[in-house]
Amino acid sequence: MKNIQISKFKAQCLRLLDEVNRTGEGLTITRNGQPLVVVNPAPEAHTREKFGVAKNTGKIIADIINPAIETSEWEILN
Repeated sequence: MKNIQISKFKAQCLRLLDEVNRTGEGLTITRNGQPLVVVNPAPEAHTREKFGVAKNTGKIIADIINPAIETSEWEILN
């Protein structure tokens, strides 16, 4: 892991962040020789197709066309 003083980090921030991302190596930013913060690359995002993830997991166990009760029993239709 590379160490860098905070004043140098401030001057080269974007380049150093790109380097951390590219190499995968962390960076320790120091102040007065003491570690202040550690910068590590973000973990890779696990992207997965969301559409269709439940395909073929359901099971029809009853009649899905006809109502479960007679329409004459529906209060809302009266």
